[in-house]
Parts: sequence; C-alpha cells; structure tokens
Amino acid sequence: MKYSIALIPGDGIGPEIARCACVVLERIGEKFGHEFAFSAYLAGGCAIDTFGVPLPEETVAGCRASDSVLLGAVGGPRWDSLPGELRPERALLGLRAALSLYSNIRPARLYPALLDSCPLRVAEEFDMVIVRELTGGIYFGERGRRVGAEGIEAYDTECYSETEIRRIGKVAFETAMKRGKKLVSVDKANVLESSRLWREVMHALAAEYPAVEYSDMLVDNAAMQLVRDPAQFDVLVTSNMFGDILSDEASQLTGSIGLLASASLGDSSLGMYEPIHGSAPDIAGKGIANPIAAILSAAMMLRYSFGITREADAIDAAVEAVLLDGHRTADIALKGVKTIGTDEMTARILERI
Repeated sequence: MKYSIALIPGDGIGPEIARCACVVLERIGEKFGHEFAFSAYLAGGCAIDTFGVPLPEETVAGCRASDSVLLGAVGGPRWDSLPGELRPERALLGLRAALSLYSNIRPARLYPALLDSCPLRVAEEFDMVIVRELTGGIYFGERGRRVGAEGIEAYDTECYSETEIRRIGKVAFETAMKRGKKLVSVDKANVLESSRLWREVMHALAAEYPAVEYSDMLVDNAAMQLVRDPAQFDVLVTSNMFGDILSDEASQLTGSIGLLASASLGDSSLGMYEPIHGSAPDIAGKGIANPIAAILSAAMMLRYSFGITREADAIDAAVEAVLLDGHRTADIALKGVKTIGTDEMTARILERI
C-alpha cells in the first residue's frame, strides 16, 4: 500500500526529529510491504524567511492533497518580535483550521523503565490520554487592542458553541470506550459561562454512554491531581487552552516532553501528527534532541489515519524495548548515566523493529 505524507520539518530541531520519524516509517514500509512518499513543505519561521508568511498557500494545498501530515516543530526567538498574526505558531493554528482538525489526542504514559525519571518522589506507572479541543476557545476567539481609561487594553475571547463541545465530547467518550471506560471532563464552570455550557453538553453526552464512568473536574484541581496521583486518570477532555497547559504538565510527569506524541484529527482520515514539544533552538544542530516523540507521532499516524495497527504496535514496542535496554538521550537520563544522541537513539529503535 502506498501512502502520501506531507512533511513539514519546520524550525530548530524540527528537521532533525522529522528525519528520524521518516527513517522509521521507511523501515516499517520495508518490513510490512508499504510505501511512504514524502513531500516537503515550509511552515513556521522558515516559511516567514522565505515567503514572508508563516503558512504559505502551497503548504495548505499540499497538506490537503496528502493522506496525512507529519510535522516537526515551529518557532524560535528569531521571530519573537513579529506581530501576533505573523508569528511562526500561527502556522499551526492555520493548519488546524484549514484542515478542519478539531480534536487533539495527546497520550501521556510513564514507561516502567523511566520510573526514576519522573520528578515525583512517589510514582507508579500511568497511561492516560488527554483529548483537547483544537479549533475553538480563546486561541480562535475575537482578540485585539483598544485604548481604555487606563491606557492600552488587550483582550482575547473564550467562546464555544454547543456543536464544538459536542463533537469533541464524542471523540473523548469514544476514546474512553476503547480504553478503561473512565472519562474526566476538565472545565472552570464555577467562573466561566463557556465552561458552564461545556459542562451541560458533556452531561447530556454522558447519558448516551452509560458504560463510561464520567466526572467533572475544575481545571485548577485537575492540575493538582495530575501531580498528586496521575494514575487515577484514563481519559481527560478539555478546552483548547486548558488542554495545552495540562498536557505539557502531564508530559513532565513522564520524564520528558521529548517523549510525547500527538494526533490532530477531524472527521476524515486526514490528520496532522507532531510531537508536543517546541523547536528547542538552543540544541538545534547538536544531534542531542530526543526523537522519540516524533517517532511515536509517526506511529499514531499509522494507527489513526492509515488504520495499520500492527505496524504502529511495532514502533511502540520498539521504543519501549530500547528504553528497557537502558538507552537514554540527555533529557531522560539521570545524573551520571551515559547518554546517546538523536541518530543513535533512532538506530536503536530501527534495530528493534
């Protein structure tokens, strides 16, 4: 089977880790009889440097014409002084909107081999999924600046429709049904009207999924509970901004943000897959970035967009085996432990596939 993949290497360590994911996919193709055709496109800071905009139309068109999208990372301090609409990160928001990708699936797992890398003093293994709404809320609401009585004011608007909440809720309930049948909806319903509507819609959906153990949790409590006892969670569903923050918190509990993959999905099989970490320009070009999050993102692509789960399982198992073997990049190594670089970690995973 042949699959076309729009490849967006991006900025910083993005090209390095994206290359590693492509190499792993090529090995999967050789082993299981698939062909992956990659077409590279620019987005983020490199697109600003070349085209003057973070998301060229050529990139959007190429992504729409592909079977799926694999992205490295975008952004960096070089472009921090640009106006908001021209920042590299606007490429991500633009792609999610242009491709109608409204749900973000972010697994967070503490591997048995990395128990000592968890920053908590007492920790047990955990395996959760955060389902984040991706195209609504404060990141897409009305925003601007105006002159007020006390000078310049800036505002960003949180707004959700019943339709937006219901569709992300269905993704979360369906995800829970395939896992431990336990779902926590995270909101701020004691303060925000948008969260009160969120909770109303989630309660209505819960009645349609009686097999799922459902509960509500305020976002500040959720942040505390993730630190207190992350193993209590199976699936969490929440809004765009809350999901952005909580998934980064969860990533640190796994040992490193360099381990966490993500899938951005809509109603079709076309998805965008990327590690949740940033472009890390301080280590770009040094060959020390952790490629695991990008490689696991490629595995999610195989599972969610292409429906070839045996191949995805092979990548997941290879990553876990390499960690059990004791191989560590710098971000997941304890003090005094020998580390390996980006290419060697990738080579070890290739050996295990």
